Amino acid sequence: MIVCLYNYYILEREGGDLMSYGIKILVEGDYALFTRPELKVERYSYDFITPSAARGILESIYWKPQIKWRINRIHVLKKPIFTTILRNEVDCKISDSEVRKLMRKSNSAKGYIDTTKSIQQRSATVLKNVKYVIEADFIMTGNKSEEDDTPKKHYNIILRRLRNGQYYHKSYLGTREFPAKVTLLEEECPKSELTGEQDYGMMLYDMDYTDKNNIVPIFFRAKMVDGIVDLTNAEKVR
Repeated sequence: MIVCLYNYYILEREGGDLMSYGIKILVEGDYALFTRPELKVERYSYDFITPSAARGILESIYWKPQIKWRINRIHVLKKPIFTTILRNEVDCKISDSEVRKLMRKSNSAKGYIDTTKSIQQRSATVLKNVKYVIEADFIMTGNKSEEDDTPKKHYNIILRRLRNGQYYHKSYLGTREFPAKVTLLEEECPKSELTGEQDYGMMLYDMDYTDKNNIVPIFFRAKMVDGIVDLTNAEKVR
């Protein structure tokens, strides 16, 4: 995957102070898997990147508790092409109790999964040769750590990280099996192959982590016009 930044300013002013900065990123990849929650056993991808996956890519570039990313628009530049692959997965995970044992340095702790006993093959319907442009901005959360903690400071850090290839963690398209290559692009975005209007029905928007004991999925009606999904006024349902 290639993530490229085409920078611009979101002119939101309150009392003369700049409130947020916006960016556009170009996202490309050989394969992508944005799993539909109703089809998790034999994984099946949405037709294009979800807003939560787009936010995840931005957070992989730069994440701080002082800012919050907002996805405004998604441009789908290529028609979705699906292919089926077999993936090796494990059918279990390390339990919380085992992790606590490891923290206590218990000799009985098992801090690994034996893949020879737990591995299984699952079919996955994934996307091929994807290409998107994501328009986003960020707002300050109010959790200032320093006196000079300003939107401009964070914006410049984002630009520097993209230029130097220094990220919070590796970017990926839906699952970590599809790693990312990230570069800076300072030119206009290409046009979409898609024209007209398409209605993709209900689609995952994000997860509400307000109550950590009751994480709630948020959905929206995905409507596309000439390859663009506008999320600024999207109606969300829980």
